[in-house]
Amino acid sequence: MESSALSRLQVVSQDLEDLGEIARSIIDFSEGLKFWVFDGEMGAGKTTLIKVICNKLGVEDTVSSPTYSIINEYQDRNKDTLYHYDFYRLNDELEALDIGVDEYFDMDNYCFVEWPSKASSLLPSHHYLLISIRLENETKRVIEVTRHV
Repeated sequence: MESSALSRLQVVSQDLEDLGEIARSIIDFSEGLKFWVFDGEMGAGKTTLIKVICNKLGVEDTVSSPTYSIINEYQDRNKDTLYHYDFYRLNDELEALDIGVDEYFDMDNYCFVEWPSKASSLLPSHHYLLISIRLENETKRVIEVTRHV
């Protein structure tokens, strides 16, 4: 995932009520990029933020962590498919290749990837959004978003 960052957005979430506005800000900031990687420690709120973003994008399905299935598919109001990956339980990148992530990554659909470090060589080197979530305390998160083009 090497590239030069075009621009950054930093927001602070004090509690869950902030996430709707933060999700809208991230969507607007993405300027159409559809491949998003979410980085942060366990419990930082990656899945929670993805749920709110999916809601803002019009997903009508129930959004949940794909920790055990590795990938979840959701549909929005327009019947477009969004893909949500959680690579936490991958033993190696070959497992990701076995489920065909390289084919999914080449589609022009939203792809949200949690634990990207588990399959870093498979991820695009440009045209993606990096969302880093840092846990400050039980309720406060610092979210830094970087557009890589």
